[in-house]
Parts: sequence; C-alpha cells; structure tokens
Amino acid sequence: METKANGSMDTKSSVENGQLPDPAHWAVADVVNYFKATGFEEQANAFQDQEIDGKSLLLMTRNDVLTGLSIKLGPALKIYEYHVKPLQTQHLKSNAS
Repeated sequence: METKANGSMDTKSSVENGQLPDPAHWAVADVVNYFKATGFEEQANAFQDQEIDGKSLLLMTRNDVLTGLSIKLGPALKIYEYHVKPLQTQHLKSNAS
C-alpha cells in the first residue's frame, strides 16, 4: 500500500485480495477520494467538510449519514447502504480473523 506525500493512502491503486485496504487507516482525503471514485463527487465534499476520516466513517450510523452530512436523502441512502455499511462489515470481518 502506497502512502502519498500528504499522509493519505492510495485507495484507488491499493487493492488487497480483491478488497480495498482497511478504511480504519484512511485519512480524510482517502474517504473523499473513495466517494468521488464511486460516483458521489458532489457528496464527497460533505465528508471533507465534516472531517470524516476512515475511523470516523466506520463509526457512522445510518442516521449520521442521512442527517449529519446535510446531503440529499437519495444519495445519502445509497452512500450508507452500498458503501458505508459494506465497508463496516468488511472491516469487522477482517479484524475478526
């Protein structure tokens, strides 16, 4: 896994065993880049504004994403269900083994 000059990890090129690196190690820039890369360019700025790093992302609840980020409901639901929740599940599984 490569570390960039700003201390963030290169989440686009670093894929381990077909999975992204553990989000617990992501900087705010990595979280923003992840959501930009997954098609949520506009919404990614909310993660920057709220200074959500990987550890914070893994602690987010559905309600945090829907109300705490001040983004529209439709994208917020997709972000939580298709990205935040799976990343949380992946993190828990990788740390349980």
